[in-house]
Amino acid sequence: MDRPPGEPGTTVPPLLVACALGIERLALRGGDRGEAPGPVRVVRTGMGPVHAARGVSQALGREGWHGAAVIASGFCAGLAPGMHPGDLVVAEETRGPGGATACDGTDLLVDALTRALPGRTVHTGPLTGSDHVVRGPERAALAAGGAIAVDMESAATLGTARAAGPRPVAAVRVVVDAPEHELVRIGTVRGGISAFRVLRAVLPPFFEWHRSLLLPRR
Repeated sequence: MDRPPGEPGTTVPPLLVACALGIERLALRGGDRGEAPGPVRVVRTGMGPVHAARGVSQALGREGWHGAAVIASGFCAGLAPGMHPGDLVVAEETRGPGGATACDGTDLLVDALTRALPGRTVHTGPLTGSDHVVRGPERAALAAGGAIAVDMESAATLGTARAAGPRPVAAVRVVVDAPEHELVRIGTVRGGISAFRVLRAVLPPFFEWHRSLLLPRR
């Protein structure tokens, strides 16, 4: 489904959607694609912050992609009590060793996701980074610091994207496990399947976010 820059009729900056896992890329590429306002690429970076930073840097270095808007997406672990697999997380900021990166158009994404996925809960707040899978007491400690979810790539993805030049950035994750619903393996239990199905539906809201950010500001 990737649409490269430079096709006839494409005049807007491209959109890069970065994920870590093959199953995440499968969901993002195989779901409802909607109508993108410009070139789109879904790139699998590999797991962890080092791979995420390297993959995004390489993707933005390709001809025509330097000015791309960037969304980090895929699965995450929920930190807040009451979260369930299949809930959505729209980051207000990502937090990592390099500091916090503020996200753009959070309200736009929340509205678009709410319309596209009626009945699904959408959470907003800080999304923190980790270099390993977080469980048990460590999850509680991150929640005490104000984060609502954790993953291994979003902070590195957005930090790298912003360091490469000014651009809109966002992070949207689907909760695959939560404090009361910890999973062992993604995709082998009901929670993982639910998260996969939700991730298949997020591209049209991403396109709406992209399109809205391209509109002239008054």
